[in-house]
Amino acid sequence: MGLYSLYVINKSGGLIYQRDFADIVKMDTNDTLRFASIWHSLNAIATQISPLKGCTGITHLEAESFDLHCFQSKTGTKFFVTCTSEMQGVPKLLRKVFDLYTDYVLKNPFYETEMPIRCELFDVNLERLVAKQ
Repeated sequence: MGLYSLYVINKSGGLIYQRDFADIVKMDTNDTLRFASIWHSLNAIATQISPLKGCTGITHLEAESFDLHCFQSKTGTKFFVTCTSEMQGVPKLLRKVFDLYTDYVLKNPFYETEMPIRCELFDVNLERLVAKQ
């Protein structure tokens, strides 16, 4: 499997969802929160310093041992994954994750916007989506 982890960050930079899909070294909770906050900040800085008008931030970052892909919704919620460099179709996967988020999280009458995601239907359908990859 090429997908390592999925993160969802609210528009304020707070981590509202994180899930690991591979048996990799796990970060502790504080490191995970710090990672999400740093990514939010880097994205915001990239938007401000970009010479191109209408830049929405960093969408793809290549590292030596993994890639990071990011999708930002119109509301500012960011969905990003860490995966192998060889993984194909990641932007399409992120779009499908966003669709699951809108279908199972935002339409849940008990979910409060910008709060941590605790929705079983989202988890189940996300697992199915990732298993198809």
